[in-house]
Amino acid sequence: AKGKKASAGKARSASTGRRSARKKVAGNVVPDSKLRQTPAPRPSGNLRLYALAADEDLKVNIYNEDGSYDVNALQAVSRLLRCKRTDAIKDIEPRLVTILSHVYDHFGGRRLEIVSGFRNQRRTTSFHFQGAASDIRIAGVTPKKVRAFVESLDEGGMGIGLYPRSGFVHVDVRPLPSYRWIDYSRSNPDSSDKRPPRGWKRKKLQS
Repeated sequence: AKGKKASAGKARSASTGRRSARKKVAGNVVPDSKLRQTPAPRPSGNLRLYALAADEDLKVNIYNEDGSYDVNALQAVSRLLRCKRTDAIKDIEPRLVTILSHVYDHFGGRRLEIVSGFRNQRRTTSFHFQGAASDIRIAGVTPKKVRAFVESLDEGGMGIGLYPRSGFVHVDVRPLPSYRWIDYSRSNPDSSDKRPPRGWKRKKLQS
């Protein structure tokens, strides 16, 4: 009987260990051979975003007629992607906004749901803090399909993470090299690493 209990305990321990190991999978640097070798054509500039936490919708074109960025449109995007904990706003990297327009075009004009954009947080090494990252999902499109398309845009200097249990894709722009990862943990918007700077009143989030 003791032997059976010990075996059962070991089995549970091994199972727990496997689940723990699967919870957060280490990522990898992307070799140059797997990056896009030619620049992607310019997107239409059209973009429709929906901020889940704020329940706000935005439809803009990020370009002027001469092909330059429309400053007002970029400011509107930055406002929509503001910190959902403190409402602080930071300019979002135009390169990231351009990638989001590519995604919008590719998936037939379906709006991109913003799980998280800029984060006014203590951990300043985060690309969310730098205004260079967004967590997105598209209703009716699997996160794997979104990830696959975003990866096809990567000429170098992008971070792309798949969050299967939370159902979104992280996209960021960064210095070389590019990086990929899969995170099986559940989303916790109030985790300690996302705390805002001292002095800010932290809102309790549900999603």
